[in-house]
Amino acid sequence: MPSICIYGAGAIGGYIGAKLATTQADVSLIARGPHLAAIRDKGLTLIEEGQTHNARITATDNLAELGVQDYVIVTLKAHSLPAVVKPMQHLLGPKTAVVFAVNGMPWWYFHGLEGPYGERRLESVDPDGGIWEGIGPHRAIGCVVYPATEIAEPGVVMHRSGNRFSLGEPDGERSERVVALASLMNEAGLKAPVRPRIRDEIWIKLWGNASFNPISALTGATLAQIANDPQTRSLVAAIMAECQAVGESLGARFAVDIDKRIAGAEAVGEHRTSMLQDLDAGRPMEIDALVGAIQELGVLVDVPTPALDTVLALVKQRARLAGCYG
Repeated sequence: MPSICIYGAGAIGGYIGAKLATTQADVSLIARGPHLAAIRDKGLTLIEEGQTHNARITATDNLAELGVQDYVIVTLKAHSLPAVVKPMQHLLGPKTAVVFAVNGMPWWYFHGLEGPYGERRLESVDPDGGIWEGIGPHRAIGCVVYPATEIAEPGVVMHRSGNRFSLGEPDGERSERVVALASLMNEAGLKAPVRPRIRDEIWIKLWGNASFNPISALTGATLAQIANDPQTRSLVAAIMAECQAVGESLGARFAVDIDKRIAGAEAVGEHRTSMLQDLDAGRPMEIDALVGAIQELGVLVDVPTPALDTVLALVKQRARLAGCYG
């Protein structure tokens, strides 16, 4: 069975690791601090649907201990990726696939994409091309993450809802490696459909992240509060319209309309977005991957994004003043 390393075994990474540990795969976790200590001492505990499962999984903060992997599943925040390129080399062999279960516009977006922008690099998410050169777009498998999870305490992951991780090769091929991984994840009790157009799904999720997240960070409002206020709802819709225009200029297809996408966020209820949670906790905020990359793409395809530009400028300043950006 394949060797699979979860790079960043926090809430989502821990959930994936605990589920894959029920298969014959050789699973290992990269973690740190009290979470790592607890996993080493007591194993990784997953609380799901009222049931508690404990798995003894190899966990370390020293990648050299693990050696070359068949798959590396990266579950870090997008702004953390440049810093892990060098240490990740311990895990990479000629055939290693790297699954980026990361929110936001992926650094590999233009790899395998037909048209005038093929193989172009995105400065906003891959400064100086360090990820492109250090990991290589040929290794990348796209992943859109849907579950809601949290770390209840060190070594304990609580699964709230959802179990889908959509997978896709950048060129849309149903490659042997992506099909094999999807099969293993399905065996573990996850839903892992292989999408021929993974970018479409990336855009649909990013639609909400690029609008609700920065507005929530600026206002402190939940998804429901933003959606139920006519003025902020209108601003969300304006940003989404700009995102859609940019995405469609690059060939993306949007399977739902803006009103339905907003209604979906509203239905989640009084949820504080990840960007707002990061601001409150004094952590770096995912501004570039969720918002800045769309501005960069808008300039590239000559599509104006005035609403997004305004909110981006404001949330960058808010983050800088809080010590959460740059």
